[in-house]
Amino acid sequence: MTQLALVIDLNVCVGCHACVTNCKQWNTSGAAGSLVDENPYGLNPTGTFFNRVQTFEVGTFPNTETVHFPKSCLHCEDPPCVPVCPTGASYKRKEDGIVLVDYDKCIGCLYCSWACPYGVREFDEERKVMTKCTLCVDRIYDESLPEERRQPSCVLACPPGARLFGDVHDPESEVSTAIRERGGYALMPEAGTNPSNHYLPRRKTTIAVHEDQLYRASNPHKIDGAPFDQNMPSITEEL
Repeated sequence: MTQLALVIDLNVCVGCHACVTNCKQWNTSGAAGSLVDENPYGLNPTGTFFNRVQTFEVGTFPNTETVHFPKSCLHCEDPPCVPVCPTGASYKRKEDGIVLVDYDKCIGCLYCSWACPYGVREFDEERKVMTKCTLCVDRIYDESLPEERRQPSCVLACPPGARLFGDVHDPESEVSTAIRERGGYALMPEAGTNPSNHYLPRRKTTIAVHEDQLYRASNPHKIDGAPFDQNMPSITEEL
């Protein structure tokens, strides 16, 4: 059975929010989830987002680093938001595993939001319905688009290519290969929801920095045109 999902490389994500803004742009007018913004540039902007990027600092000063963590609906294999819905508005598609909301059936009771352990559902105050990532289902099956453009808007927008999209049940797919070979993991496995989206962990990269390069960077006016000394000692750092 096909299970479409996202794989996000935390080692590549730079927190630029291009995925957030492109998702917002597409789904403000898209058929799968027309998001509403009231007074977006005023004092009290309102609106919902299918995708957000959380940024936080880890480590102990002075050895700290910034982590950017994109998060949206994880399209769980066993989504807890589906059985709690009293009207059947929340459902998981059999053909591709995407979890969706039928806005015609949604009564805005918030049960699905309370059941989701990841906090990725948002209530649309204008339409009084629950909203969430649809994996751009109205886009990925649109045959009027070139095949290479039939991907979620967040994937297309990511400048460093930190987001992958595909079938995680296909062992030969790009996403499955990335998960298998690069230590991909699911978020909060203890919740028992079996998230389909996965994350690729941050990793340390060893580089060599020559003393001569450091001196050049600090004193560009003193060494302009000076030859590079290959015999200078180097400093090995982990990034």
